[in-house]
Amino acid sequence: MTNLLKGIFLVGIILLTACQAEKITKGSQAHIAQVTAAIDDKMLANADEYKGDWLSYGRNYSETRYSELTQINKENIGELGLAWATELGFTKGIQATPIVVDGIMFFSAPKNVVYAFDTRTGKEIWRFDAELDVNKFPDLCCGFANRGLAIYKGDLFMGTLDGRLISIDAATGTKNWEVMTIPEDGKHSITGAPRIADGKVIIGNGGAELGARGFVSAYDAATGKQIWRFYTVPGDPNQPFEHPDLKEAVKTWNGDVWWQQGGGGTVWDAIVYDPELKLIYIGVGNGAHWNREFRSPGGGDNLYLSSIVALNAEDGSYQWHFQTTPGETWDYTATQPIILADLTIEGQQRKVLMQAPKNGFFYVLDRTDGSFISANNYVYQNWAKGIDENGRPIEAEGARYTDGQVHWIAPSMMGGHNWYPMSYNPKTGLVYIPTNKQSAPYGQSKGAADTDVAAGGLGWNASLSTKLYMPTVYDKNPNAPIPWVNATRLIAWDPIAQKEVWGIDQPIFNNGGLLSTATGLLLQGDAAGMFTIRDVKDGKELWSFDVRSGAIAPPVTYLVDGEQYITILVGWGGAPGLTQKYVDRIHTGTIYTFKLGGKATPPKKLPANEQPLTALRTKASPEQIGNGWNVWTQFCMPCHPTLGTGNAANPDIARSSNEIFDNFDEIVRQGIFLAKGMPGFKDAMTKEELEDLKSYIFYSAQAVEDGMSPIDYMTNIAQMQYLADQQKALKD
Repeated sequence: MTNLLKGIFLVGIILLTACQAEKITKGSQAHIAQVTAAIDDKMLANADEYKGDWLSYGRNYSETRYSELTQINKENIGELGLAWATELGFTKGIQATPIVVDGIMFFSAPKNVVYAFDTRTGKEIWRFDAELDVNKFPDLCCGFANRGLAIYKGDLFMGTLDGRLISIDAATGTKNWEVMTIPEDGKHSITGAPRIADGKVIIGNGGAELGARGFVSAYDAATGKQIWRFYTVPGDPNQPFEHPDLKEAVKTWNGDVWWQQGGGGTVWDAIVYDPELKLIYIGVGNGAHWNREFRSPGGGDNLYLSSIVALNAEDGSYQWHFQTTPGETWDYTATQPIILADLTIEGQQRKVLMQAPKNGFFYVLDRTDGSFISANNYVYQNWAKGIDENGRPIEAEGARYTDGQVHWIAPSMMGGHNWYPMSYNPKTGLVYIPTNKQSAPYGQSKGAADTDVAAGGLGWNASLSTKLYMPTVYDKNPNAPIPWVNATRLIAWDPIAQKEVWGIDQPIFNNGGLLSTATGLLLQGDAAGMFTIRDVKDGKELWSFDVRSGAIAPPVTYLVDGEQYITILVGWGGAPGLTQKYVDRIHTGTIYTFKLGGKATPPKKLPANEQPLTALRTKASPEQIGNGWNVWTQFCMPCHPTLGTGNAANPDIARSSNEIFDNFDEIVRQGIFLAKGMPGFKDAMTKEELEDLKSYIFYSAQAVEDGMSPIDYMTNIAQMQYLADQQKALKD
C-alpha cells in the first residue's frame, strides 16, 4: 500500500470512527488501524503510562521488561489458567518478544514470517511472509530465528535474515516498503529487533564470525530512506574514513588482516534509545578472527569491538564509548541487553546504563558520558583477575592462549549471559539475569593461523581448539565449570552493591528471557519445557505450566478489555538448541496465553520420537577417522556440534537414516537441502574427505551404542587425529 493510499485509508478510518466509534469491531482492520496509528514518538517515550500495552521490544525505551499490572499476583496465582493456545506448525526456534496494542498481538517467527493475532479469541488475523533468499542461508549463524518487531504510526518493522528492512501495514499485513541494509557481497544477516528513535528505524546485523564489518543504520520510518550509518570498526585505512572517530579507532589495530577480512564488531542485538538525552546506545560484538593474534598481530584494543557506544540519534555521530573487553579474543560480545535506569549511588542520583555482557562482569555506567561507575563478576570467570578503577579488566596469565596449549576458559563463547533478556524491577531494585555456567577450550597451534580454526569451511574464524592432542591447562578451582558440562543459574543481582542477592541453579542450558511485575512475580520459560512464575524476593516457585518444548523467548503481559493476560511464545532453538534438547520431543511452535480463570485445553503432548542411531559401521583406518574429525570440525561443528545425543532443532547426523547416507554427497557437497539451511561444500570438500567424515560419524555412533565414556571417546579421537595430522604432514 503506497503512503498516499494509506493516508487516504487512515483519514477515512478516523472520520468513520469519529461518527460511529461504537460500531468498530475490535480486531477489525479499522480497529487495528486506529490503535496502531496512535503510536508516535510521544507514546513510545511515555510507554510506562500505557500499562496495558507492550509497545516495544523491552516494553519501554529503558527496556526494563517490568510491568506495573497488578491483577495477577501472589495471592491469586493459583487461579491462573490457559486462556488459549495456538500451534504455529513449525519446529524452528522462536526468540521473539510480541508487540501488543489494545489486545492485538504482532510477532515475528522463524524465517521472517510475521503474524497478527487477536488475543481476545486466539485467532490469526493476518500473516506476512518475507520470502527469504535461500542462497543466504549458509551465511547464518544460529538458525532461522528473529527476536522481534518495532511499531510506529501504524506500521511494523522487521529486519530479515537476508539483510532487508521491511515496513508492514499493521492493519492489513501488506508491505509498505523494503530496503536492503547490507552489502551485496557481505556475510551479514539480521536476527535482532529494530528500534524506533524520533521517526527513525534503527537496525544492526550479525555475521562477525563470517568476516562481516559491523555497522548500525537509521532509516526514515515513512519512506525507508537511509538517514545515517555508523561503522563500529575501521575499514581500509588507505581509504577515507566514513566518520571522524574511526581515525582514532584505527590506531588501536595492527596489520592488514582485520580490514581485509572485515574486522567484525557487528551490532546484532542491543540497541537502546534515551529520548531525553537523544542518545542511542549500541552493544558491539566480537572480532573477526576471534583471536586478536590473527586479526591484529602485535595487540591493540581494537575499537570499537566489545564496546557500548553512544550515538547522537539525529545524525548517528559518535558521542562516547566504553569497552568491556579490550583486545577481545574469546567472542566476548557486548551485544547483550542494555537496561537504562536512574539509581541513587553514594547519595547521588545517577542516570545509569546496566549490562551483563558475555565476559562475566556486570557493568554500571553513567549513560550521560559513559563514565565507569562499577563492575563485578556475576558468574564464575577465570580470564581476568578483576576490574581496575577505570573499568578495564586485569587479565589473568594464559587467558589469551598463545602458548601452544589449550586453556579451559570461563565463561565460554556462549557467555556468562547471552541475548536472553534480563529484567529490572524498580520495586526490589534488582536485575534478574538468566546466566550460564560453562567453560570452553581455547587454543591456537603455534605458527599457523588456519590450523586451529573451527568451521573454516563455512568461512568462520572462531578460535576454539580443534586439536585434541594439544597439551591442556584445566582450571582446578572447585567452583570452575566442569569441562563439557553446561548448566545455568537464575540470579537476582543488586546493581548498586554489585552482588548476587539470590540464585537458583538450573542444570539445564539455554533457558529463556525474563519478565518481572509490580506484584512480585518473575516469569520465565525454560529448556525443560516449563513456564514458571517465581517470587522476585527469593526465587521460590509459585506456579508452573508444561509448555511441551523448550522456551527461550521472554514472556509479556498486557490488558485485554481491562483483563490482564500473559503470553509466551514457545519454540526450541537458538545456538545451543541446534543440537541439545531437554524434552523427549520437540513440538511445533506454540503461542500460550494465560489469564485468571482460564480453562482452555492445552495442545496434546505427543510421545517421544527419537530416531535410532545409525547401524552403519566403518572399516576405516584410525587415520581416516581422525581426518573425519578434522573435516567435521571444519564444516559441520557450528550446526551439528555433537553426535549421538539426539535430534534437536537440527538433526543429529549420527541418527540419520540409511537413505541420508546413501545420498550423502548430494546433501553435503552438492547442497540439495539448501532451502532447509544446509549449505553445499562441493568447492571446499573433496570426495575423499566426505568418506572420512562418514567414517567418523559411524565410529561415533558405535561409541555411543557401546556406552563408551566421553573421556575415553575424546582420548581415542585425539590419538586418531594426531595420526591423521602426522600422515598429512608427511604428504605435504
